[in-house]
Amino acid sequence: MIQDARSAHPEVSVRRLCQLHDVSRSWYLEQQGREVADPDQPLAKEIEAVVLKWSGYGYRRVTRELARRGHRANHKRVLRVMRERRLLCRPRRRYQATTDSKHSETRFPNLLPQVEAVKPDQVWQSDLTYVRVQDGFVYLACVLDSCTREIVGWAMSKFMDVDLPLTALNNALTARCPAPGLLHHSDQGSQYASRLYIDRLKAMGITPSMSRTGNPYDNARMESFYKTLKTEEVNVQEYVDLDDAREHIDHYIGTLYNRERLHSSLGYVPPAEFATRYHHA
Repeated sequence: MIQDARSAHPEVSVRRLCQLHDVSRSWYLEQQGREVADPDQPLAKEIEAVVLKWSGYGYRRVTRELARRGHRANHKRVLRVMRERRLLCRPRRRYQATTDSKHSETRFPNLLPQVEAVKPDQVWQSDLTYVRVQDGFVYLACVLDSCTREIVGWAMSKFMDVDLPLTALNNALTARCPAPGLLHHSDQGSQYASRLYIDRLKAMGITPSMSRTGNPYDNARMESFYKTLKTEEVNVQEYVDLDDAREHIDHYIGTLYNRERLHSSLGYVPPAEFATRYHHA
């Protein structure tokens, strides 16, 4: 190959190389352009397609998603290509308190460390967050299955009162119909500690559990989900109002997150697929 000759004789001019190989100068230059073409370009295009849909994916999830699409690549190569092309996600971390713990309602102990969630509908975790719209904020309440990481119920409202998480809980109960004995974990906010909410839990045979005051890490799986939601959906949108935000977030949770997004703690399969595999097993 001409490339080999050039590397073996770096002092030799292009003209001399052309003479040695009996080719025209224009043909040689054309071949050089082909030979120096970026060998990572096809992989980069595949990575860009994944990152375009999943802006919060790091290189490990990208590697797994490529494999699911039939494009196998070493994770070290994927990391290098993503670094070179600045495709690694840099999530923005913002925090606004949504928990009002200054109330006189009963507070329940944190039972979460005592239970290992090994099957669906054994432990549910709940929390609230805010979503910016053009004229201010609206609020989102979600219920997450601790085993499958599915969001099994959610609701949105302009108001952060007890009706919001109660609607999310009722949606989860309707969708899953859990047996008595389920553990429900939340923070100590006034919405989750309200008598209306606690009475609903107890009526369904559900045991309440609450995080320690000022410690969001006790409900880390919910915090992780909201971080993902903000990175991949909320922070890249400009919602007009509650209805606009609800439409987009319903699609993200119900379709993209539950059914398509790869979850590292589940062996890089989506939550709904993990749940299906569990029931089949």
